[in-house]
Amino acid sequence: MSAFVPWVVIPVYDHEHAIARTLAGVLESGLPCLLVDDGSHPPCERELERLAQLHAGRVRLLRLETNQGKGGAMLAGFRKAAELGASHVLQIDADGQHDTGDIPRFISAAQTALDTVVCGQAVYDRSVPKGRLYGRYLTHVWVWINTLSFAVADSMCGFRLYPLAPVLALIDAEPVGRRMDFDSDILVRLVWRGAPVQNLPTLVRYPEDGVSHFDVWQDNLRISAMHARLFFGMLRRLPRLLSARVRR
Repeated sequence: MSAFVPWVVIPVYDHEHAIARTLAGVLESGLPCLLVDDGSHPPCERELERLAQLHAGRVRLLRLETNQGKGGAMLAGFRKAAELGASHVLQIDADGQHDTGDIPRFISAAQTALDTVVCGQAVYDRSVPKGRLYGRYLTHVWVWINTLSFAVADSMCGFRLYPLAPVLALIDAEPVGRRMDFDSDILVRLVWRGAPVQNLPTLVRYPEDGVSHFDVWQDNLRISAMHARLFFGMLRRLPRLLSARVRR
């Protein structure tokens, strides 16, 4: 059996007020962590350097000179994690939305099925903006259409654990969304390639002082274009996807 070596990867862009708290929760799990500085401004850059020095041996820092977007930061993080010897990558947001206390549940689920993507299924409290909530449901429907299945319960939750080998094979072969279209795009493409998915409900909060880099116009346009591309990609793959469903 292959060794199970999980690393946490956190993409960070100007979250200098939240990242220390998020990192503290991650380190309680005992996992090593890679912080990907996605071209942050000096205050956040300094905070990330401080945290990497404070937790030397447990935290590594990868700095991107220019902002690549969430997807671009994660793609760089996957490759760096592989260099560091990781077999799996647990992705979590920097802004404190996700419950780091659930990390052991994700790890336990991955250990029982090493080839499975363990995907967070957001359970929201009252802090969730209604516009974001309704927009997510529209994306869920498109993902169900584009995968011809209900395997993915929540394609937009940024709390998930990937087996690294199929992810690297995918990103070496196909372009994947580099900004807020990343989470859904990579998951649909992994499902197309036969990756199994396990959904884990997890609490998601929107902190009152949280920093969001979601651009309502640009990112919604980007996500709409992604769904269109994936739809036509699904049509090209339709015979194979239907055949796989019959076999299952």
